[in-house]
Amino acid sequence: MKKRNILAILSTAFILCLAAFTYNKEFEIAKNIEIFANVYKEINSNYVDETNPSSLMKTGIDAMLHQLDPFTNYISEVQIENYRLAFEGKYNGIGVRAKRIGDYVTVTEVYQNYPAFKAGIKVGDQVLAVNGQDGKGKESEDLFQIVRGMPKSEVEFTIKRPGIKEKLNLKLIRDEVNIPNVPYSGMVNADVGFIYLSTFTENAGKNVREALNKLKTDHPNMKGAILDLRENGGGLLSEAVEVSNVFIPQGQLVASTRSKLKEREQLYKTANPPADPTIPLVVLINNHSASASEIVSGTIQDLDRGVILGQISYGKGLVQNTKDVGYNAKVKLTIAKYYIPSGRCIQSVKYENGEPVHLPDSLRVAFKTRNGRTVYDGGGVKPDIELPDADYPRIIKKLIDQDLIFNYCTEFCLKNPAPTDPKTFEFGGFEDFMGYLKSKQFDDLDTLEVKLNEIQNLSAKEGDQTIAENVTKMKNHLNQKQWSELTKHKILISNIIEEEIVRRSFYEEGSIQKKMVHDPIIKEALSILSDPLRYSKILGKP
Repeated sequence: MKKRNILAILSTAFILCLAAFTYNKEFEIAKNIEIFANVYKEINSNYVDETNPSSLMKTGIDAMLHQLDPFTNYISEVQIENYRLAFEGKYNGIGVRAKRIGDYVTVTEVYQNYPAFKAGIKVGDQVLAVNGQDGKGKESEDLFQIVRGMPKSEVEFTIKRPGIKEKLNLKLIRDEVNIPNVPYSGMVNADVGFIYLSTFTENAGKNVREALNKLKTDHPNMKGAILDLRENGGGLLSEAVEVSNVFIPQGQLVASTRSKLKEREQLYKTANPPADPTIPLVVLINNHSASASEIVSGTIQDLDRGVILGQISYGKGLVQNTKDVGYNAKVKLTIAKYYIPSGRCIQSVKYENGEPVHLPDSLRVAFKTRNGRTVYDGGGVKPDIELPDADYPRIIKKLIDQDLIFNYCTEFCLKNPAPTDPKTFEFGGFEDFMGYLKSKQFDDLDTLEVKLNEIQNLSAKEGDQTIAENVTKMKNHLNQKQWSELTKHKILISNIIEEEIVRRSFYEEGSIQKKMVHDPIIKEALSILSDPLRYSKILGKP
């Protein structure tokens, strides 16, 4: 009897503590919301300058969410079109990409068959004004907040086109722009098909399936396939399942999610018969392949369905969901972690107070693929065949960042006939490009040169001529080294220029076709697919 009484007392105490905890937490939430509102009221009433309510509130919300992880974000009403673009591949606008180059926003890509394309806007066009608003000094996002709007509404552009003195005034009719998530599919050679998937937006799985079926129909003797997920930052989890389903059987587990709320824990299995469950497959990834890309590549690896080739993926094993928070705004929250068929989670870090905490190798856990190969959690997807980092050398990044290649290609296209075939076009003007760089006084300003400039300025102040002369000699040496470095990368630079020139006439599809010709990773994929014994050995098949 005493024992029962003690248990009853303990149970009651626990419930009271829990209630108190719940009460205290709710009280703390209510208290801090009231404090926040009061602070905002005081700012609004008493701050010396006028404030922007929307901007101020967004800053506060962003700071709060920053304490969680980089993928939990507030999406304001004005950012909704960007959100639609990221997750649906759609937005209401004119169908261009642009960036600020110099004083003006410059068109860097035109999507076929959308308003900008129909109006004749070209890559290299400078946007002088939108709806009469001066574009000088504006960033692309500033202008395109104006450009985006309701379908069938009108927007007016004032354009400065290279090679033409007069300004162009163009009236465009906005429309829904749907950027393709499979911008290109085709044959690399007579035996191997290639599918490039750029993002996991709506219908990604359907489009990959249709692309593979078309390749097989048009080329009945096709013996292998390459799925390119490089630079693919992910998207919808459901589409990752659908893309996996193109190559793996119906009813196969692709991913599971785990959360602090049991109702959010789900199993994601393939729902349809595969397009081809046996065709030899190579999946390409790099360190920018994230989230849904890692689900697909990790699933293919766990099931030994294909060879993963490239660099270790980003390592994002978190699941986000969006919640409406009123006035057409949303908050995107991390709600779970996902796990792939072997049971591993590929999340590279955890977050404490908004800061990443990397998982040491000693804490990574080993798992087994279907054929018994060892794979590890906690560090992204490690390729079966790992190739060197494909990042550009620093000096070439400088050329790209300073828009020197882009601007040169604009001038080149004004002076030369357009390519007739994206695959066969060859750029033979490397010396001309070097001359262009010299005319623009290109200087890569490496770390050593920056330090030498500091020494030169100090020696000038001190009046030490000897040091100044020695510094000048060293700078001249570095300058000569710079041009030698560029010459060393002649082939790579020429390849980049070729892709940019081809893009002007054949758009993204043509650029991809050109890249395929000289891509060393695609060449390695072809080598693997051409050797059935090597392919089987990599996958651990008996």
